[in-house]
Amino acid sequence: MSRTFIESGPGLPHWANPISHAVVVGKMCFVSGQLSINEEGVYVKGTITEEATLAFNNVFAALASAGFDKSEIAYIDIAFSDLTELSAVDALYMTLFPEGKRPARTIYEAAKLPFNGKVKIVATAVKD
Repeated sequence: MSRTFIESGPGLPHWANPISHAVVVGKMCFVSGQLSINEEGVYVKGTITEEATLAFNNVFAALASAGFDKSEIAYIDIAFSDLTELSAVDALYMTLFPEGKRPARTIYEAAKLPFNGKVKIVATAVKD
């Protein structure tokens, strides 16, 4: 099965790290952990909601560059630096994914995230 590696695209941060933003294998798209990094590759510190919004936007940009849509996300993995901030991200999550169409999700607290960030988001999307 062929693979497509998404290393750049509209709205995606310029990475200094040697990774792909996403990899497409068949009808599946695996999005690497996205952080609160702007298109210039600069980490943007902010509230948990601000950082999560930018991280989700990066997930959506990676999906779009791979020919997928956020409605095709089947699974999301969210790492927090402080799990007590879950309720703020849940509020954002409910605006991004309508009831009855929310992806499966794992959440956990990590000892330390890159750039001392507050959140990192990984996603897997599947085409019908």
